[in-house]
Amino acid sequence: MHIAVLGAGVVGITTAWYLQKQGHQVTVVDRQNQSGLETSYANGGQVSVSHAEPWANPSAPLKVAKWLFQPDAPLLFRPRMDLYQWRWALSFLAQCTSAKAAHNIRQMVNLGTYSRTCLQSLRDELNLDYDQLAKGILHFYTNPAEFDAALEPSRIMRDLGCDRQVIDAGRAVELEPALEPIRHRIAGATYTADDESGDARKFTQALAEKCKEAGVAFEYGTEVLGFDRAGDRILGVLALKDGKHHTLRADSYVLSLGSFSAVLARQLGMFLNIYPAKGYSITVPVKNEEAAFNVSLTDDEYKLVYSRLGDRMRVAGTAELNGYRRDLNFTRCRAIVRRAAEVMPEAGYWDQAEFWTGLRPATPSNVPYIGKSHFSNLYLNTGHGTLGWTHSCGSAAALADIVAGKSPEVDFTFSGL
Repeated sequence: MHIAVLGAGVVGITTAWYLQKQGHQVTVVDRQNQSGLETSYANGGQVSVSHAEPWANPSAPLKVAKWLFQPDAPLLFRPRMDLYQWRWALSFLAQCTSAKAAHNIRQMVNLGTYSRTCLQSLRDELNLDYDQLAKGILHFYTNPAEFDAALEPSRIMRDLGCDRQVIDAGRAVELEPALEPIRHRIAGATYTADDESGDARKFTQALAEKCKEAGVAFEYGTEVLGFDRAGDRILGVLALKDGKHHTLRADSYVLSLGSFSAVLARQLGMFLNIYPAKGYSITVPVKNEEAAFNVSLTDDEYKLVYSRLGDRMRVAGTAELNGYRRDLNFTRCRAIVRRAAEVMPEAGYWDQAEFWTGLRPATPSNVPYIGKSHFSNLYLNTGHGTLGWTHSCGSAAALADIVAGKSPEVDFTFSGL
């Protein structure tokens, strides 16, 4: 079967790989001239099963209200005259119960654990190199209330098989000596030894090359505008390339266009509750090897993640719900630099920070859409929010099984829109 995968980010490329492994002819379509140039370009770099606590949890409404007028807030909601933003926000509030948060944690831990195993197998099979480190992820807390709030989600994760151990400040510094400057401020920490980190863009582009070698075709520089449809079937994708309109036809299609998946789905009368959560990152060169971290870190109070990528350090996080604009907000960029320099003052050349922003495709629950739509030949693999890199391989492997009529090997509620 010929399958067109719409999107060449980390989710689209992994989808293409697993589909071709099932024997399908695959074409990847993307508006960029290379894979991994949008949301996958400079994300936080964590493969983090332990990052399974959803944004929507019982403490979230009060925090969001407090941050509403704080321009450098970790989660910033900027109200707009946008029906889809408000619909997303109301759905988000509805997810902020203990029961729903626990359900969503289960979904994300199960998918994350499966995906991490798939990634490790794929890395070994293809000998991929993407500045990966398998040294675990350490969540540290400088606010005692934030640490206390993390204990119950950590317990739930352990019960589900994610070994997120609660540790004290001394053990945290023992695992990552770069935290020594703030040892006296650490209220507590958790550590998940099985989690990893790496450069998602490097991974995506390396896997895209393997896809090409395996016979996958790429239509780069091609913007997807809409669909040609008849009844419950998609007949083709309406596209624009080099100023010319054309229709790309296949037997089946996979929608993996991140935040833009929702816009295209609406043309089909299909509602995907995905809204762009604009995230930021900084990338800086290492200044002092002894002061720089090697274990990937999560600063939960500030919603920041730290990943070591060779001789570079990546610090990423925050979320801004402000439509599809991708311009840099330098107040938010400087807030990341300020916090990172406070935590590890001698680790990097903080004045040389390279800024980046991207649109994460967020659902209110943080649980992605994976599965078959109500169109007979249209599949979904989108809406992964902050965990696209973490969930990419597992989502792709599961979707390839669904396309083949098999039951995926993971306990997860797959979409059936």
